[in-house]
Amino acid sequence: MTPTAMTTYRSALDAGTRRLDEAGVDNPRSEARLLLAFATDSTPEGIMAWPEIAVNPDHAARYDGLLSRREAHEPISHLVEMREFWSLPFRVTADVLTPRPDTETVVEAVLRLIGGRPGGHGGPMRILDLGTGSGCLLLALLSELPAARGLGVDRSAAALAIAAQNAESLGLSARADFAQGDWFGPVKGTFDVIVSNPPYIPSADIAALEPEVARYEPRIALDGGPDGLDCYRILVAGVGDVLRADGIVAFEAGIGQAEGIAGLIKDAGLQLIEIKSDLSGVARCVVGGAGTAGASGKKRLALGREGD
Repeated sequence: MTPTAMTTYRSALDAGTRRLDEAGVDNPRSEARLLLAFATDSTPEGIMAWPEIAVNPDHAARYDGLLSRREAHEPISHLVEMREFWSLPFRVTADVLTPRPDTETVVEAVLRLIGGRPGGHGGPMRILDLGTGSGCLLLALLSELPAARGLGVDRSAAALAIAAQNAESLGLSARADFAQGDWFGPVKGTFDVIVSNPPYIPSADIAALEPEVARYEPRIALDGGPDGLDCYRILVAGVGDVLRADGIVAFEAGIGQAEGIAGLIKDAGLQLIEIKSDLSGVARCVVGGAGTAGASGKKRLALGREGD
């Protein structure tokens, strides 16, 4: 069915569902509904509630274009320029990695381990997000910690522009700063919490990823070197210089990488606090601390075992 024949929400949705299904897209009807809502400036709920509403030609043409791009497996987050993370709406484009539910494991681990601690050295808690991308990790944490401040670092100016827009739209820009540079280059001072979801896909494995990732996600946000651990080596080598004595560092890990990252943490003289699994049982987050565990370190370790 062509756009000119799509006269109602129902017929447009049926046609779009068939196209996406034939293209091998997962959940074709829900995705077609989302694209139709975006194309018609409606909502998915509106599409379902009023299926007989007519679709005007301009909206039909816009919908057809979105369907064509999704048939080529361009991520739907790029098409609607939005992805939910930690129940917050984040603007997403081809300049940033699309936030994924797995990454919420890092947020969960940090919030559980720091509890209600106000911050170090008598000031507000400071959070550093290395390779911030869309800003999802930093901004999710700031949304839960109203007294905290944070810095997001990324080498991509385009990514930082998206992160700044997300901070503004979420009402967090007063507490979130962003700086361009490689890892620790623009970082000054020390931090209570350091988080990172660095590139961790082994270089040779990228081409075999699902097309939504391999073709469209920024390679700079994916490529972790021959074994996927290159960025972690840089991070653990520098984190001790900016992590406060009672602070924690939390890294997202790829499948099968957690133990390797834990080894890097221990080899760097840092304390391994915990390895936390995501909802699928994959060891997804590795948490470390500064130096040898003292009394506060033992407390964090005990917290890390609760509910595991």
